[in-house]
Amino acid sequence: MTDDTTDGTESIQDMTLDELREEIEDIDRGIVELIARRTYVADAVAQVKAEQNLPTTDESQEERVMERAGENADHFEVDSNLVKAIFRLLIEINKAEQRQSR
Repeated sequence: MTDDTTDGTESIQDMTLDELREEIEDIDRGIVELIARRTYVADAVAQVKAEQNLPTTDESQEERVMERAGENADHFEVDSNLVKAIFRLLIEINKAEQRQSR
């Protein structure tokens, strides 16, 4: 990542260990919140698929998600393979939940 500030004012290098750990805790909460939001929307997608009698798996959509994940990783200078692995896991969990709810 090129941005070394947390809120635009304090440099990461100027933070104490406790402040850095607190920053990670805040980021982790944000990640969990985003996963929860994504899961909620994925559940709504599953309901629409069930109502329209569509298959659980949509490989072309999965490919688009993975492509976007790679592009976003590149944009934020994060390891693309790591980001794609996380998204693959999210997709597989959502698909498993969709199959169970049918």
